Amino acid sequence: MKAKALMMVAAGMLLAAGCSSSAPTADIPAVRQFSIERYLGTWYEIARLPHSFESDIVLAKAEYSMTADGKVKVVNSGIRNGIAKSVDGVAEMKGDAGVGELRVSFFRPFYGDYRIIYLAPDYSVAMVTSGTKDYLWLLARTPALSPEKMRECLGMAEKWGFPVELLQYPNRGAIDGFGNRTMQTERNGK
Repeated sequence: MKAKALMMVAAGMLLAAGCSSSAPTADIPAVRQFSIERYLGTWYEIARLPHSFESDIVLAKAEYSMTADGKVKVVNSGIRNGIAKSVDGVAEMKGDAGVGELRVSFFRPFYGDYRIIYLAPDYSVAMVTSGTKDYLWLLARTPALSPEKMRECLGMAEKWGFPVELLQYPNRGAIDGFGNRTMQTERNGK
């Protein structure tokens, strides 16, 4: 039953991405000189646009590791109502290995776009979207960002046309773009 529910969530995510009426992200280039090997490891979800498949998830993070066949194993996890939840997926490079574009699936054979549109030179902070501006995740190697780095990332997202006023901050103790500590999924420190 748990696996079926997780598959339904993943299928809904991919269907929603394909049926979105939001503006496409094709005008926002994916990062270049990308190294999947450097990207592997743990990423904490600092901020995200709201979606039902992540509703009420706190302490969210993603683990990326290389599989023997050259694909990337993805494990997204978090806490919902005090209960640990996780879902496994697989990702592969979409094209040129030096471009931060992958295809990810939590419900094969269906894949969705995973586009890295910002990546700090030291691979400590990333911003990820899909094919539309309905999807945005701000990720970091640590569970919180400095107010300065948060403002910088939110400024980029706003410039690109993402609805930053809707962002949720799912990790306890995360710092929003206004220097406020946030709790669970509060929006913009309110």
